Amino acid sequence: MGKLVNGTWTTQWYDTKTTGGRFVRGVTAFRDQITADGSSGFRAEAGRYHLYVSMACPWAHRTLIVRQLKGLAGVISVSGVDALMLDEGWVIDSDDPGPVDGLRYLHQLYTLAAPDFTGRVTVPVLWDKQRRCIVNNESAEIIRMFNTAFADVEGVADVPDAAVDLYPEASRPEIDAVNARIYETLNNGVYRCGFATTQAAYDEAVVALFDTLDWLEARLEGRTWLVGPTQTEADWRLFTTLVRFDAVYHGHFKCNRRRLADYPALHAYLRRLYHHPGVSGTVDLAHARRHYYGSHRSINPHGIVPIGPELSFL
Repeated sequence: MGKLVNGTWTTQWYDTKTTGGRFVRGVTAFRDQITADGSSGFRAEAGRYHLYVSMACPWAHRTLIVRQLKGLAGVISVSGVDALMLDEGWVIDSDDPGPVDGLRYLHQLYTLAAPDFTGRVTVPVLWDKQRRCIVNNESAEIIRMFNTAFADVEGVADVPDAAVDLYPEASRPEIDAVNARIYETLNNGVYRCGFATTQAAYDEAVVALFDTLDWLEARLEGRTWLVGPTQTEADWRLFTTLVRFDAVYHGHFKCNRRRLADYPALHAYLRRLYHHPGVSGTVDLAHARRHYYGSHRSINPHGIVPIGPELSFL
């Protein structure tokens, strides 16, 4: 993954020399909000917004799931990027390029929105077709917009979960606390393991990761959802890491103390979430394996994609 520097694309990888071998994720830059009444400058409307995603990326996957659960497939259009992310970063799918003509690379979309942009070019990207700008590229905020802002927009499908509030006010402190631990040690923790460049940085990350998996295993014994009696955003934020764990992170990122399949409660939870109506269609693990094993040449120099493992929850 390269980065833009004052609007110019470079092939700069993450600089772990200055962080003791630790991978440090940057902060997302586009943080505008879509609101039902348009008071933010971005009104929730059918057909106005477009979502760029990678089927490999767990952060983008969150937005695809919530878009599906909230019945927004006919309201917010979507297009993808190719599996491989090499010298030019994310490559926009030529068969489904999205609403902006003439773009080949996602970094071109970023410089169209901000010509002097400096930072990583990441997915998801929520694009405003009317104003021709990036609204937001922070997945945690995009899923909350999808959760509430479009509820009264014409075209929202009548699906089983459309009325479910994924961030109920009474549960927000607990959801936030659960999200914070899972983000730092697991969602981002797998990358902290895989992109570590010193033994100490890897050891620190992998111990914290499996401590959290042990904690989740205990938490999920005898319960269906992470927080409260119904699904919340915490479940789907966790799911997109779990569904890739044995397929990618266990081997490629050296998160190999145990497989997810070795955790009975977590594995049963993963199976339930995968088979939740509308969710399995958002999962493409073959694409994910091609991306991780083929793109990270510092980890897997020859780009060989392994044949397995077989995943029983599928």
